[in-house]
Amino acid sequence: MDAKRSVRLRVTGRVQGVSFRWATEQEARRLGVTGWVRNEPDGSVAAYAEGPADAVDALVAWAHDGPPSARVASVDVTDVEPETGGGASGFRTTG
Repeated sequence: MDAKRSVRLRVTGRVQGVSFRWATEQEARRLGVTGWVRNEPDGSVAAYAEGPADAVDALVAWAHDGPPSARVASVDVTDVEPETGGGASGFRTTG
């Protein structure tokens, strides 16, 4: 059985207005990760991702660069318990 991982991300820098949410969703789908991503009022991007540990780790590594037009200052990663209740499959954007 593959190890699972669930994380919350907070990405800061020039990440809004450069399709960071869309690019994150596309990368997550490519990797087979589920979760959500949203722009925050302070200009950061918040995300939740869960799935096979290696896929989540790959998404976290990708977030450090993001799309070419983004200027990522930092990526804070917090391991969390899996979110339940939504039953959603695939990645979704919010807000």
